[in-house]
Amino acid sequence: MKSLIESLNQLCSKIPEDIIALVARIAIGLVFWRSAQTKIDGSTILGQKWQFFNVSDSTFTLFEYEYELPIIPSDIAAYLATYGEFFLGGAIILGLFTRLSAIALLGMTLVIQIFVYPDAWPTHIMWLVPLLYLIKHGGGKASVDSLIR
Repeated sequence: MKSLIESLNQLCSKIPEDIIALVARIAIGLVFWRSAQTKIDGSTILGQKWQFFNVSDSTFTLFEYEYELPIIPSDIAAYLATYGEFFLGGAIILGLFTRLSAIALLGMTLVIQIFVYPDAWPTHIMWLVPLLYLIKHGGGKASVDSLIR
């Protein structure tokens, strides 16, 4: 049994960090990208909405009546969240400014957890794992960051 566990440990330790970074980027980036897609209107290209500036009326209603963030007016919060999810989600997927994007999305996650959906911590903690990994390790070799370096 001990040799089986050791063999499994050796096999698992051979998983390349770059694969983990790529999967983490795609997994967390798509969470935010898909959320942005629900907040914007407009035509689609390749099944995706690209008119980030065209925030939907339902998004403004959602921020005004359901989210009710303190301090920030609801219309400004709607724009900030939509643009953040669109650009930061896309940047994470591409591996562009990965650490900075992950830090910003971590902040956004904390705002959602504290002010919007405090009972949704099981979901938010699952978002924290890839974000913290990307903050610590970066986007890996299959990233725009790596090409720039």
